Amino acid sequence: MFRLAHLSDPHVPPETAPLRRELVSKRALGWINWRRSRHRIHRRDVLDALTGDLGHQSPDHIAVTGDLAIVSTASEWQSCRLWLQSLGPPDHVSLVPGNHDAYTRRAIPGTALAWREYMAGDPDTAAHSGFPYLRRRGPLAIIGCSSAVVSAPFMATGRIGRDQIARLKPLLRDLAHDGLFRVVLVHHTPIRTHGDRYRRMTDARAFRALLGDCGAELVLHGHEHRASLHWIAGPRQPVPVVGVPSASALEHGSKPGAQYNLYEISGDSGAWTCRMRTRGFSGGELQELQETLLFENGQSTAPGGDFRAI
Repeated sequence: MFRLAHLSDPHVPPETAPLRRELVSKRALGWINWRRSRHRIHRRDVLDALTGDLGHQSPDHIAVTGDLAIVSTASEWQSCRLWLQSLGPPDHVSLVPGNHDAYTRRAIPGTALAWREYMAGDPDTAAHSGFPYLRRRGPLAIIGCSSAVVSAPFMATGRIGRDQIARLKPLLRDLAHDGLFRVVLVHHTPIRTHGDRYRRMTDARAFRALLGDCGAELVLHGHEHRASLHWIAGPRQPVPVVGVPSASALEHGSKPGAQYNLYEISGDSGAWTCRMRTRGFSGGELQELQETLLFENGQSTAPGGDFRAI
């Protein structure tokens, strides 16, 4: 059995305020929002308790689907790197960036340099640098995609882009031929949401079409700060698309407290069994929240329906 942990949106609380010159940009609005309310929701003690619990589960690998930063300043890049190192070494932790990590144009190369070892494929693969990257861990093929692009003020949209989609197609097909359990990591959800044009993946339709054509065993994302499970029609059976809440959040409004998922994967190609255990905060207590069977002996547990309509 291979055990994969997934957490997202840690929004690592910054140790220092941004420099004045760093706030002459979209960062100013983000920092005002952080100081007014978000700093009360995203807390380091919550994040440390959650990752401590995750460590006790001894996963074989950890996936982090972005939004490490608040407004992505240079000091945050280093603080987030230290947080990543507390999770584990780069070969044990796979990262993709989120929209908060790409707050400005300068932030994209900054985070790419500060966190590069966590966002690189295996050296012996063609998909070694850039996105998508590929890592093989046990029976898993972990494919890291970036939907992190610079957006206008008050926007938090993402995009995969034609180049990544073009490279993903042969990669997913070759990995299926190799009989690996393909896990796709991305920050924004590829599921169409109604009335949320300011936060969506703008090319979600193309990304869903790719999954419908090539398939995957699991797609993991963050961004929405909610727990979710949707299914997209694949070439042989539906593909589960799973989101997790923020790893540092207190319960607030309709949004849950911090959670992470632990996937227990066994079997082999055509006969996978995948069980998802959810652990996190509920009523102020850190506990096991739910257990969900996604595949059993190669059979999907997806409910009936037209999955392409999602």
